[in-house]
Amino acid sequence: MATPPTPNSSREKVRAHRQRQRERGLRPVQFWVQDVHAPAFRSEARRQSRAVSGSPHAGDDQAFIETSTAWGDA
Repeated sequence: MATPPTPNSSREKVRAHRQRQRERGLRPVQFWVQDVHAPAFRSEARRQSRAVSGSPHAGDDQAFIETSTAWGDA
């Protein structure tokens, strides 16, 4: 049984990889997320953190966050 020729260029390698993934029943999906390095993001994150920490519900809010992030530890 002859093996197919090895792709040479990056484009060919990516195309072959995607084809194998499609043959496995997968499809590509693109996600856009916030740039955590952007100054506007950092500024808004700080603003929201201060707002939450100054809330009368800060203790309950933190307990919820700790409970929800502990799910993967179980």
